Amino acid sequence: MNTTNPRIVLGTMGFGTQVDSATAFAILDSFVAGGGDWLDTANCYSFWADPSGVGGASERVIGAWLAARPGARDAVRIATKVRQNPLVPHSWPDSAEGLSARAVHAGMEESLERLGVDHVDMLWAHAEDRTVPLEETVGAFGELVAKGVALRVGAANHPAWRVERARSLAREQGAEPWTALQLRHSLAQPRPLTPLAEGGHRLLTAEDLDLARAEGLEVWAYSSLLWGAYTRQDKPFPETYDHPGTTRVLTVLDEVAGEVSATKNQVVLAWLLHQGVAPIVGVSRVEQAEEALAARDVRLDDHHLARFEAAR
Repeated sequence: MNTTNPRIVLGTMGFGTQVDSATAFAILDSFVAGGGDWLDTANCYSFWADPSGVGGASERVIGAWLAARPGARDAVRIATKVRQNPLVPHSWPDSAEGLSARAVHAGMEESLERLGVDHVDMLWAHAEDRTVPLEETVGAFGELVAKGVALRVGAANHPAWRVERARSLAREQGAEPWTALQLRHSLAQPRPLTPLAEGGHRLLTAEDLDLARAEGLEVWAYSSLLWGAYTRQDKPFPETYDHPGTTRVLTVLDEVAGEVSATKNQVVLAWLLHQGVAPIVGVSRVEQAEEALAARDVRLDDHHLARFEAAR
């Protein structure tokens, strides 16, 4: 796995919908001031919360912030995604754009326009699209890198075998391969082999980690703090997390947080960073961004890590 200096990534899914522009600007300012640099968005964010029924709000807010902050583009790296944006308002997944070459190129062009930039630093395939030959998708992503509008490309919510197949196809085509994985991962885990309630989510697996280690791929984790469940009584863990392992992990988490004088969220983020995983943290307030960035200074020793491993 590529463990070179994994970063805290700012998740911006709610910007422009659940998080108003003024608050989003303040969060972005604070994140950059605190040394954060990666922003994660998607062209579909957040169609389910937008009266328009389509995505684009998050990218537009980021674009407006960049336009209002001279020099900000040089201070941040932007990751966005194509695949899930509805082409017909309020019609998802039936009208989701997919991963045809035409959809990938159109999605990228529209994202660049909303962001007001000439390139993104990472473009993700947001989910699989098995209605399209993988060769076509791989070629389209490679073309965007060749054009310079995406510096790197990665796969979100794809199984390891499909990622490796895509990388092999990229080599055959002489195209830029996917070099990063984005999957759901956190300290607490749901019951094994239990379907997730959240549609489209795919958990990080041992096979994914094997691939990442063998191929030197970066790994990013979304839902890293499980929507606040570690710290908020009003945000309970999903039902699939109701098992003895969660109880054990939370007991150790309480103990370790006290021992290292950190919040429980910071310990979870520090644990992910120690695994070589870049956690994506969605926030709605400035203080949440500050708390997340402070996790970089939390030091977990071998004893702490062993206790977590035994509990899980």
